Amino acid sequence: MRLILRLIGLALLLVGIYFLGQNIYFSTNLYPYWWRGVAADASILSLTVGVLLFFILPRSNKDLSIFAIALGILLVFASSRAILNPTSLWQFVVSLASFVGGYQLFTTGRLNI
Repeated sequence: MRLILRLIGLALLLVGIYFLGQNIYFSTNLYPYWWRGVAADASILSLTVGVLLFFILPRSNKDLSIFAIALGILLVFASSRAILNPTSLWQFVVSLASFVGGYQLFTTGRLNI
């Protein structure tokens, strides 16, 4: 039963990410060969390292991963290549509820309501 709840949590987590990420587009501009969007590369690397560290590091060292994720988000907005389309309130509530509920089911196997 616990495995089924964790799989349902994973599915809800992915549905939440899908609904929230449906209105976010990343665009790139054309650069000369010698100048390739350094901010985009740095933001992708920083976000990737931050997520990896978040899952690998012990609980006492999570600040480093949060810093890397925050830096990546800041670099995405600084490079101005993320296009955020308007999201309806209903879509945002559904995605946030499924994301949080799925995360709770996936990590603990139960919902704290």
